[in-house]
Amino acid sequence: MTAELVRGQNHPLPDTRLELRVSAGHPVVAGATLADEGGRVAGAEWIAHPGAPVRPGVEVPGEAAAEHRIAVDLAALPDAVHRLSLLLALPQGGDGPARFGTAAAPFVTVADPAGAAVATYTITGLDRESAVVALELYRRQGAWKVRAVGQGYEGGLADLLADQGAPAAADLAAAVLHAAAPAAPVPPPLVPETAPADPSSSTTTISYAHPGRRPAAPAAGPGAVPPPSEPPAVSPSASSAASPSASPGESRPVPVAGDASGWSMDERLYNQVWGMFEDLARSVAAYRSARDFADHRLDRAVDQVLADPSARVGGAGDAARAAARATHEELMGRAQEVLDRDLAQLTAESEVVEPALPVAYARWDNPVWHAYRTPEEPPMAVRLGDLHVPEQSALRIPFLVRLPLERGLWVDSGPGRTSAAGLLDEAELRRLALDSAVAHTARLLAAHPAGALTVHVLDPAGGGAAAFAPLVETGVLTAPPARGAAGVTDVLAQLTERVDLLQMAVRGDASEDLPPGFDPARQLLVVHDFPHGFDDRAVTRLRYLADEGPSVGVHLLMVADRADAAAYGPVLDPLWRSLLRLTPVPDDHLADPWVGHAWTYEPPTVPPGSAVLWQVLGQVGEARRRNSG
Repeated sequence: MTAELVRGQNHPLPDTRLELRVSAGHPVVAGATLADEGGRVAGAEWIAHPGAPVRPGVEVPGEAAAEHRIAVDLAALPDAVHRLSLLLALPQGGDGPARFGTAAAPFVTVADPAGAAVATYTITGLDRESAVVALELYRRQGAWKVRAVGQGYEGGLADLLADQGAPAAADLAAAVLHAAAPAAPVPPPLVPETAPADPSSSTTTISYAHPGRRPAAPAAGPGAVPPPSEPPAVSPSASSAASPSASPGESRPVPVAGDASGWSMDERLYNQVWGMFEDLARSVAAYRSARDFADHRLDRAVDQVLADPSARVGGAGDAARAAARATHEELMGRAQEVLDRDLAQLTAESEVVEPALPVAYARWDNPVWHAYRTPEEPPMAVRLGDLHVPEQSALRIPFLVRLPLERGLWVDSGPGRTSAAGLLDEAELRRLALDSAVAHTARLLAAHPAGALTVHVLDPAGGGAAAFAPLVETGVLTAPPARGAAGVTDVLAQLTERVDLLQMAVRGDASEDLPPGFDPARQLLVVHDFPHGFDDRAVTRLRYLADEGPSVGVHLLMVADRADAAAYGPVLDPLWRSLLRLTPVPDDHLADPWVGHAWTYEPPTVPPGSAVLWQVLGQVGEARRRNSG
């Protein structure tokens, strides 16, 4: 059965040998890029285009045309390739359209070796774009899937290739479009009338004789067990009547922790978590798009009934409205069925991944923390909370942030926009914010080897003494929290001087010439009660640390209510924008990079009555003392 995809929706592929068919109604240039798991194209040799139509595992046409057939053999792709993207671009010059918005929407079909359509996708919503990523074939848990992308680029093929990390993207785009330009007509070769017909001229034949393709596996015998595969996805399209349930011979792949690419289990789990995050984002996007389509179709059908005076009353009008509502319920049911299938698979994966996470990725209630020991090397990332969407609030995706931090952190102690924050008084919200900041600090300390992270605390009014007690009493701080305006000035001056010194050393390639006794550890400045105790010069230094510090290992963690600093006006806007905003209560303020969903963020809370945070910080403090001794 054919799945009619909408933007963001994915569908399992039944075979590694496929044909991609493009029907545009006007000439387009077709190409394909091969990318690693991060979506980056390593070089020009990873791009199939009219000037170089054959690459391992893919063959594209050699010129622009309104109809294209692209042969793909996923088994022949290099091991480093995890994504194959189908690109469409409008040729330069000629009488064709200059942008996709003025022409018929391109239609793409994914077909199996027998020619049967597996999935289709109509690329709608384009306007000024002259190049588009139509769809991508990607590897997930050892199986291949197709995803409807439809990402257009107003800057054309150059911007598209640059977005995928291709080197010299502008030059490469120009070469591709030049190669696709029509050449001067050439007289056909003379062929004897008795010559046999060319058997390869059939448009239904696909050639998979690509360089480097591994030989196909022999046909399975009568007793062979078919490989597991997911049930076919069904798009909520008006013309689709397929059922998304699996056939008796099919089963979903069994999820396995660490089933992603990477050199270590740490890296594989990190990539797997981000793969789950992306899959959930796109599955929900497809569901919401299908839901909007069903609602729009119902509204349009009802409007058509009301527009006809003869059908407004009587049996004909009631029947038309009933039929419209039935169609709406059917479409919504299909969309929900596909979403439920994807959510069930992701939930099953989460149930095996969560217990397998290392301490840096684990929740505070994971038993792995009770066996904590300071690491020899820092991990790839740390967990700063959980993310979920309204469609499935029980499915929590770990919110992992790469180390070293590229941005400072800001724990917002203000009332925010959520009902959860509105139910708390100001004092309770500020207490939760400071407790959350201490938990984040503990995680960052626990993720670093002994002595590799030095923490400074600014508590000008001394109001955070109780919350900072775990950091002070376990000995993980090199100095007590700084108080008063003088303490703020001293710490900021010290860290500002450090940033200046390190930047000069980097620019002058003189890292070995740093002063004797210079602390090589990364620095974390925790700021509480901002802007109390800060004068204009201190505020300027804080902004400088937020902007320049991360590049040389000086990081910022703010605990503040933006309203408290309103007197500074727009001067501090760049500061807030430079920091990653976190909240001490659930808040839907984080957006994913794929479809822009507003994800609900939940902070990593320590279980009530648990001593795990004290135990971990005690280990960090003891390791720090041994290292310094």
